Amino acid sequence: MPTNDAFIRLMQFQQDTEALASIAGRLSWDQETMMPEGSAEQRATEQAAIVRTIHTRNTDPRIADWLDRITPQGEKESANIRLIKKNYEKACKVPGDLNASIARVTSKAHGIWATARQNENVAEYLPILAEIIKLKIEKANALAEGDECYDALIDEYEPNISAADISTMFQNLRPTLVNLRKEILTKEKLRVVTGNFDERIQLKLANELAIAFGYDLNKGRIDQAVHPFSSGSGDDVRITTRTDPADPFNCIYSTIHEVGHATYEQNIHKDFVFSPLGRGTSLGVHESQSRIYENQLGRSRPFTSWLFYRMRDLFGDFGIEDPETFYKCVNRVDSGFIRTEADELQYNLHVMLRFDLEKLLISGNLNVNDIEGAWNERFESDFGYKVERPSQGVLQDVHWAAGAFGYFPTYTLGNVYAGCLFQKMKSSISNLDMSLSNGDLSSATEWLRENVQVHGSLFEPKATIEKATGNEVSVDPLLNYLEEKYKDLYDL
Repeated sequence: MPTNDAFIRLMQFQQDTEALASIAGRLSWDQETMMPEGSAEQRATEQAAIVRTIHTRNTDPRIADWLDRITPQGEKESANIRLIKKNYEKACKVPGDLNASIARVTSKAHGIWATARQNENVAEYLPILAEIIKLKIEKANALAEGDECYDALIDEYEPNISAADISTMFQNLRPTLVNLRKEILTKEKLRVVTGNFDERIQLKLANELAIAFGYDLNKGRIDQAVHPFSSGSGDDVRITTRTDPADPFNCIYSTIHEVGHATYEQNIHKDFVFSPLGRGTSLGVHESQSRIYENQLGRSRPFTSWLFYRMRDLFGDFGIEDPETFYKCVNRVDSGFIRTEADELQYNLHVMLRFDLEKLLISGNLNVNDIEGAWNERFESDFGYKVERPSQGVLQDVHWAAGAFGYFPTYTLGNVYAGCLFQKMKSSISNLDMSLSNGDLSSATEWLRENVQVHGSLFEPKATIEKATGNEVSVDPLLNYLEEKYKDLYDL
């Protein structure tokens, strides 16, 4: 068979596999938004069936034969072959029944977690969490083949980085973050927005913001969920948000964050759809988009000036007299428990806690029955106050119920990548602040589209950021940005 024929056949086969993966993602989206409460058992069976089918395709022996016959021609072919080969080799290491079991259990776990969170009852959740951890350790052992198990799990979300690399990154970040936080907490607290904000109007504003940040609602939709998320690729990319009548920022910034994820997927080159290149290159790069949308752009002084007046138009007088005071409200550093609601300065401390705990869980050095106590002890040590209820602590995130061990460190990687990208963006767009002050995000989002998003998985994660910025990835741009911002905010 000529090489070209082998490549064509491989890509045709891969197209159907990618389409099935999209369907699996849609099932997960439905489970968290529209699915009836009594459907959990059936959905678990459906998820297991489709995961088993995808695994069978991912381990099809014809893939190895096609790969042997192909000499890649050009950048795109080489990238497709690299990703298919890696996926095939990984898939062959993991039994299909194990993947199906993980899909079945995590599908059931979502509802159990949501109920336990609502009931503030960790005990309801621990048995199925223990089952998930057991299965994930089994998968990690199969993938690692003697190497570090946790590294194998990280690789599912962020290729070519180890737990040791991430620990070094945290070590480089932590002193500055801790010291800056300590200084700020000695200062007078900034104002807070209070009142009752109509949830219907919040959703109206969420739609406006989504469009302003480049989200194509003709190929997406916004729904509500307990834990905001983005799902899908190509021409079907959906997001969720949440509302709280006492806290409009929850809806505003959850929406902007998820739009960052969604526009990344919508803006990938259309030629890459239903191929390995047709998705974000890693969760870290994905988070760089959501975090730069949410923070460097969405919480900036010029954009919050526009947002202040728009909120006054929609909600009337809400007790904040001017844009500068509003900017300080948006970026206020305060005691809090919830990672997704944390300010930029403290956010990474929340991630470090989760990273350290899940390493212990996967290594077997922390029993699942002790996780609540370990979480609460570490939280008090890091933040200086006690967790008051489980929904503020170990039950606040859906990730472990989804089996997503190794996911959390990508949030901080995303912050680091975002710092690098924003430094370059500022030097590349001369009128950036003026545009943001008018509620015009187009120059910023177009820069990210051209330099990051359009490439999909064409390049490795780190290479994607370095091509966009022209510099090596470093924590310095993020730390410089945070120090400049918060020293100004708190007059340090």
